[in-house]
Amino acid sequence: MTIRIVRLGSPRAPGEGVRIGTVRRPPRGVPKAQFASGNWYDVWFPLLAPSDATVKLGLKAQTDREWAAFAKRYRAEMAQSDASRALDLLAALSRTADFSVGCYCADESRCHRSVLRALLRERGADVA
Repeated sequence: MTIRIVRLGSPRAPGEGVRIGTVRRPPRGVPKAQFASGNWYDVWFPLLAPSDATVKLGLKAQTDREWAAFAKRYRAEMAQSDASRALDLLAALSRTADFSVGCYCADESRCHRSVLRALLRERGADVA
């Protein structure tokens, strides 16, 4: 069993399981009834998305130093009790179920999902 880290809206991989959207907002211009069939997500889970202020910090990051500041701030948000427990739950579930988490960003290396991947691995998750 495993967690896949995906770009929302991309084609689903065989055996991917439930797709969880860790984004602050639903996809623009997409009717709610088409979120799953359009390969966006099956379940919206904004608790694991960066706050609006942190998203802005990440979007404007041009240097490695600025990206590191974003990652540090996002990690601090994910250390809060509710988010931390959610990460623990996903890590535990990864040992018994296939599912995926994702975001819209084209480049994972400059997306919160790269930090999310690391946070899940640090909790012992089986991450593809």
